[in-house]
Amino acid sequence: MPYTCPVFELIKSELAGFGKRLAKELHSNVGFIKEISEGLVSAGGKRLRPSLSLLAGKLLGVSSETSIQVALTVELTHSATLLHDDLIDNAETRRGSESAFRRYGSVVSVMSGDFMLARALGLLASLNNSEFTRLMSETATQICEGEVLQLQMASDEAWDFDRYRQVIEGKTAVLFAAAIEGVGLFSGRSVQELVALRSFGISYGRAFQMRDDYLDLMGDEKLMGKPVGGDLREGNGTYPVLWLLEAGIDEAQTILRRRASEDGDISRMVDLVRHYGADKLTKEQIAKDIREAKKALETFPTSEARTCLIELAELEISRVE
Repeated sequence: MPYTCPVFELIKSELAGFGKRLAKELHSNVGFIKEISEGLVSAGGKRLRPSLSLLAGKLLGVSSETSIQVALTVELTHSATLLHDDLIDNAETRRGSESAFRRYGSVVSVMSGDFMLARALGLLASLNNSEFTRLMSETATQICEGEVLQLQMASDEAWDFDRYRQVIEGKTAVLFAAAIEGVGLFSGRSVQELVALRSFGISYGRAFQMRDDYLDLMGDEKLMGKPVGGDLREGNGTYPVLWLLEAGIDEAQTILRRRASEDGDISRMVDLVRHYGADKLTKEQIAKDIREAKKALETFPTSEARTCLIELAELEISRVE
């Protein structure tokens, strides 16, 4: 796991249980689906969404079993979107390995993603909570809208901060929110507390995606295990680049419009971001979203779980991979 934050010690046993349950939910007798599913489980990832659900369970006094079931529903939905995203983005790799659609083809990859969504539906049925079902339905809707809006922005060359915010909330933040708010729906807590949980998830999720976008341009390729500049090549205007466009830097707009197709375009954009201070402005916005996330948790009394949620969010200020 790339994250070594001590917060994971609090939920170590629950995370291990989650991993076993996830493997069980993803099991299939069809070879290709089994291989893709096993690849996702073994790759692991940061396990942030399940960690949010498990920490929320401790914060709210919800049973580990319910928290794990919520975590599984959210993670299966997330895993399905990863398979679909790789196809949309024409991605060569996923977590250091060859992407599923590259290895098995687009039909197998899409249908495997649909298989995971079907498993998520089964979990929703077993949980039998109409509010959580509605939340996941709305979440899936927003994910689709976020992905399509990102493609639309690149196609129309209509980049702005408002739509960028909609994109990162739809692509990422709503799943963070569902992971923690979903547990809250089983806790009998007040509307005010549920709103606070969602606010934390949205703010944290925005910061996470902005950090990811920042690293896609400004990160270390060796640490990340993939080439930088993917967003530029897809015509996606991310936070630091949007600052350059807002400042009227024509060269930045030219590079983005031609999707960094010329030699040296990526490194030149990096130079522009540093020269005009867009890197610092991006980090300031990430820190602002983390402050908003922390403020949302003030609704709840001090506890080990609350402290862990705050420490987890704060990792985005300095994450390098």
